[in-house]
Amino acid sequence: TMLMLAGIVFLHITTVILLLVATIDNAWWISDTVSTDLWGRWELANSIWQYTNLKNYPEGKIPQMFLRTIQATSVLACVFSILALFVFVAQLFTLPKGQRFTFTGILQLIACLCIMIAASIYTAKLHTSEAEGGYGHSYVLAWISFVLTFLLAITYLVLRKKSE
Repeated sequence: TMLMLAGIVFLHITTVILLLVATIDNAWWISDTVSTDLWGRWELANSIWQYTNLKNYPEGKIPQMFLRTIQATSVLACVFSILALFVFVAQLFTLPKGQRFTFTGILQLIACLCIMIAASIYTAKLHTSEAEGGYGHSYVLAWISFVLTFLLAITYLVLRKKSE
């Protein structure tokens, strides 16, 4: 069981790192002259990358309500996943066997839903009319994080049942 718990902790830490990179890194939408993340847009002009804050970006280009929702749910996914890791460690040493990991599983499920909402809205509402460019590695990491957080949530809930 120690090896299994070490594997779960390793997977959880990996998931947290992927969520943080997906939320922070500037590669949700990329082309030869543009690189965009959830917070800013870099455009190549005269061989120089110029930064534009997305809240100052022209209103017609990015629906601000959708962008704010994506930003908030991405940050919440990170917060809930980090919190779930701390709760997992605390529950491991404090709760009796039948009660362990339920709260951790719920927190991880909330993180899973948050990143799914962020990536889904990004897919459906942003860059839909742009002919040039494609999704970058941060976007892909967000979807990989969704799968990993879901698997961790299920694992925590299954572990709770096994320990009863």
